[in-house]
Amino acid sequence: MPTITTLTLYPIKSCAGIALQAATATAAGLSHQQAHDREWMVVDSNGQFLSQRSHPAMALIAPALQVGAMTVQAPGMPPLLIPTAPLDRAQAASLAVTIWDDNLSAHDCGEDAAGWFSHVLGQSCKLVRFDPAARRLASKKWTLDADAPTRFADGYPMLLISQGSLDDLNRRLQAQGRAPLPMNRFRPNIVIDGVDAFEEDFLAAIQAGAASLQPVKPCTRCPMPAIDQATGEVGPDPMDILMTYRANPRVDGAVTFGVNMIVREGDGEILRVGQDIEAELAF
Repeated sequence: MPTITTLTLYPIKSCAGIALQAATATAAGLSHQQAHDREWMVVDSNGQFLSQRSHPAMALIAPALQVGAMTVQAPGMPPLLIPTAPLDRAQAASLAVTIWDDNLSAHDCGEDAAGWFSHVLGQSCKLVRFDPAARRLASKKWTLDADAPTRFADGYPMLLISQGSLDDLNRRLQAQGRAPLPMNRFRPNIVIDGVDAFEEDFLAAIQAGAASLQPVKPCTRCPMPAIDQATGEVGPDPMDILMTYRANPRVDGAVTFGVNMIVREGDGEILRVGQDIEAELAF
């Protein structure tokens, strides 16, 4: 039977993830200890979001959760402590931010955080937190008109990849004399095993206990999988191999790897590593 093998929370967009043994499935993504997936984001002086696409060193910014706070570390820097308790909106400073085509208001995390991230990334920037009063939805073209809230994820609440899909890619890389890649290059929230390679492309739903997760859109790929998440260095890009067999006509021929998902039922249910799931094919 298919099982969940990995759960990863990315509290700060484009920074390192946190491997979890259990996480809460919410409509807007995974959650754990008052921290939500992509709840925080780094923006430049114009409020434009920053990511590993332009700042590979963000891979080395590593958050860790504790009760009521998140500690953020980076090489050569003292730890930064960020509260995770819900903000008092009346006292929180607001900042206009832009993520892709969305313009919204977020909460400014203050000068200490701004100075810390500016030093790490070598430019003036700020850390912002998603305003719970803001409304940002995944594309209804793919959710079949369902309202699927997101925070600062690129577009959808969760990303799932099967272990078989990565194994297939690594066999192709190794056949070309290239090193295999770890799963973290593709930054999924959920990894499953026990299904064939790329079977996730054809799933209608995944049932994990009382939680029903629906794959809605193939995940199109940018150059980020070329970034070594352990070093922040740009290495060989697997895109040339993926282009030979992963061009997807559903997204105008773009390369896809993994599927974006929404929560259909079971908002608030706990997902666990090792949990059996039921994978329903769309055929």
